[in-house]
Amino acid sequence: MRNNNQRPGGRGGSGGFSGQGGKPRGGASSGGKGKRPPFGGAKSGASRSAPFAAGPRGRGEAPSRSFTSPEAGARGRSERPAPRGYGKAPSRSYESPEAGARDRSERPAPRGYGKAPSRSYESPEAGARGRSERPAPRFRAEAPPRAFETPVAEPRARAERPAPHVPQTPSGAIWLYGLHAVAAALGNPARHLRRLLLTEEAESALAGTLPRPWAITPERTDRARIDQLLGRDMVHQGVALLVDPLATPTLAEALERPGPVVVLDQVTDPRNVGAILRSAAAFGAAAVIAQERNAPEETGALAKAASGALEAVPLLRAVNLARTLAALKAAGLWVVGLDADAPPLSGTALRERRVALVMGAEGAGLRRLTRETCDETAGLAMPGAMESLNVSAATAIALYELTRAG
Repeated sequence: MRNNNQRPGGRGGSGGFSGQGGKPRGGASSGGKGKRPPFGGAKSGASRSAPFAAGPRGRGEAPSRSFTSPEAGARGRSERPAPRGYGKAPSRSYESPEAGARDRSERPAPRGYGKAPSRSYESPEAGARGRSERPAPRFRAEAPPRAFETPVAEPRARAERPAPHVPQTPSGAIWLYGLHAVAAALGNPARHLRRLLLTEEAESALAGTLPRPWAITPERTDRARIDQLLGRDMVHQGVALLVDPLATPTLAEALERPGPVVVLDQVTDPRNVGAILRSAAAFGAAAVIAQERNAPEETGALAKAASGALEAVPLLRAVNLARTLAALKAAGLWVVGLDADAPPLSGTALRERRVALVMGAEGAGLRRLTRETCDETAGLAMPGAMESLNVSAATAIALYELTRAG
């Protein structure tokens, strides 16, 4: 009977045949090179049941989680990175085994893995160099300190507003300006004069008000120079006089002069004080007393408003106004406080008395202790629609009422 496993012609081999077309199934032929074994199988003569050296995907031994290749041996981990989803997760510090005694790996940790950088962003390679020169990532950097915050710009109106001009005045001296104030100071022998600045036009006008010779030699200049010294908003009329403040007399010395005394209770506007001095000089007052505090100093603006009266009427300073009023009472003066709610002031009723007229500040009026210290309070008769007056205007009317009956 014919053997179906052999090809006609008597040729045979260790490998089998498919029986169709004479194609070999697996082994090599006797006379030539063998075909490629499927899946990298064993050579001719090997057992079919032996396991494959590297089987197809899904067969064989699963790779280790650390993805260590068997061929690596003592070399440690494979240099080939583990595929995503396999292998051992990298350590948080992302230290490579090959680093050895080296600190951290030079390769930065992937986003989402590894240890978060420190807030100071110090690189391990810097060592003793301190911080790394590489700036910290934006999402890792800390908020900038408050010291480096951009300052808030001030409002434009405030930035454009010019600062008030401060006259260039030596220590202990004041600038007087205006024709009448300067002429009165030049004619006052108690004044210590330092400098007199005049324009050509102002020199002629001053000579018409106060004839020569003057106690000081003038310096010819222009308006721009005086504007620089005093400020452009000062109405100096082309004349400026640098003087020392007047010496303040005592209360007893001031009371040697005839006439009433004007006492100011916290009147702070220098122009009002200057206008009151002008009214006091016009109605023959002996002196004006203001507080040591809460009252203006002797300045050019005050002297300009006084229009020369600062040289004619003494301006005294009182530390305690209530005690000063008590001293005036002891000297024989009748203290009258001007109050809008009091009966009208009558000069005829006060004809035989020497009066100390007390004026309060605008709006606030007399303070409680000052009112209680007065001998009486009086007001001004105002039949019109207005209920109050400026303190300097009220002082002028009250002084007129006191002096007209005498």
